[in-house]
Amino acid sequence: MNQRTAPKPVQLTIGSLSRRAAVKIETVRYYERVGLLPAPPRTEGGHRLYGEPHVKRLTFVRRARELGFTLEEIRALLRLVDERPPSCARARTLATKHLTDVREKIADLKRMERVLTQTVALCEQGDRPECPLLEALFRENGSGVSAQRSRRGAETD
Repeated sequence: MNQRTAPKPVQLTIGSLSRRAAVKIETVRYYERVGLLPAPPRTEGGHRLYGEPHVKRLTFVRRARELGFTLEEIRALLRLVDERPPSCARARTLATKHLTDVREKIADLKRMERVLTQTVALCEQGDRPECPLLEALFRENGSGVSAQRSRRGAETD
């Protein structure tokens, strides 16, 4: 009688996991350290062995980072993923807030582009005794960038 055995779960080294999820090995370790990726079991020799759930979760984190979600926002999304059933409404709320933040950043970048374009245009001759571009950078409030952006930039830089 031929008994079928369940397929053995995939066991990946950290290098294999990093290639499958398209991240660097150090990124895998970092996400594990900050709790976004659960610690995998280890061999007797201390090597990590990851499975398909790790690939899925790490890919999720990578894609969320590519979309600009912060680590805290990703934690919140992962909590939703771990719920049964996941709350699409709460995920939508988080994504909508993030979309608002992205749109604010785009508006700030457009203002920065406009100011830089104007300032660079002042330097087109290049033979002035003082440089208008450098002088503009000394001005306290001449950038045209919102105070909100300046505060936010200080927090995220």
